[in-house]
Amino acid sequence: MAKKTIKNVRVGSKKVLVRVDFNVPLDKKTLQITDATRIEAALPTIKYLLNHHAKVVLLSHLGRVETLEDVQKNSLEVVAIKLQELLQQKVIFVNATRGPLLEAAINNLKDGEIILMQNTRYEDLDGKKESKNDPELAKYWAHLADIFVMDAFGSAHRAAASVSGIAKYIKTSVAGFLMEKEVRFLHDAVANPQRPMIAILGGAKVSDKIEVIKNLLKVADKVLIGGGMAYTFYKAQGYEVGKSLLEIDKVELAKELLKNPKLVVGLDCVTNINFEDTPGVIRDVNNIKPEDQGLDIGPKTISLFKSIIKDAKTIVWNGPLGVFEFANYEKGTKEIALAIGQNQSCISIIGGGDSASAVAKFHLEAQFSHISTGGGASLEYLEGKNLPGVDAIEDLK
Repeated sequence: MAKKTIKNVRVGSKKVLVRVDFNVPLDKKTLQITDATRIEAALPTIKYLLNHHAKVVLLSHLGRVETLEDVQKNSLEVVAIKLQELLQQKVIFVNATRGPLLEAAINNLKDGEIILMQNTRYEDLDGKKESKNDPELAKYWAHLADIFVMDAFGSAHRAAASVSGIAKYIKTSVAGFLMEKEVRFLHDAVANPQRPMIAILGGAKVSDKIEVIKNLLKVADKVLIGGGMAYTFYKAQGYEVGKSLLEIDKVELAKELLKNPKLVVGLDCVTNINFEDTPGVIRDVNNIKPEDQGLDIGPKTISLFKSIIKDAKTIVWNGPLGVFEFANYEKGTKEIALAIGQNQSCISIIGGGDSASAVAKFHLEAQFSHISTGGGASLEYLEGKNLPGVDAIEDLK
């Protein structure tokens, strides 16, 4: 699975096109960045290129762009300002995705200077050229530079012009440091894990995680199920689940999956009559009432999961175990995060998304070996799928 990285090529005085993931959350009213984690994650690659005298051109998408209103609220200019602050170096923002303005800015770049071009999805206004991997657009972007660096793991599962398209028309395509780290951790966890290897899967829907569960049951020693998706498994065991999240069309599938002894589901949960942040009632899973809805795993489940976590050597976690946004229902997710952190002999990987948000809420990021920047991409990787953004990078021979 070895891929070429920026360390395998000479970048000095070269025009280097870098696909980053600056799809950061913005405040809807002020359009200011509310979380700069994705920008910070790209800094090692950007700094390396600048320090090695490359001429750096950054591409990223931001949000969905389908209307002129989307254009106004999804400009990357605010990101350029934040990046300039983080780098403590001028970042030239070019309000264009193609044309003379962009070409002149790139041609005037000096070694060690940096450009951020406008949101690649502005190209989606005219026939979704970016999202549908228009070859003419990919070829145009490729001709702007000498080297393509793929460092946007969060977008690696999308076959977009700026993700996988450019690589077809440029001589050299390599990984940035973030991409290299993501692929190394996730690949090793699935292909060559230290054992016992356990997976913890939460979140709302079984349907979102079917292929992940199936694939991880092949490679993991245990797969622990929590969160909203657990109630479909309780229903498959013949239990009442009340008003809890339930995918009735997935109950038969859950019955099949439960035949695998590696699959571990909870023993109890914390319920509330309403979906609100008020104290709940602990119920064994065989004693959920028709008016109940489960909002967290209970103390017996926490204890069971902890007993498995403490001996693990590799842990992959994707999806919260309850409604962690509510103070009354954060305990399950928090306790499991703490238990993983306390197992200092394991490699622990969080597959992005809401589980990463939960760990950030509890300020436990330092306790984990790796927190993925791409929820959707890491899920597809754990499913065993090939990611277009990974395939676009040249293999190290």
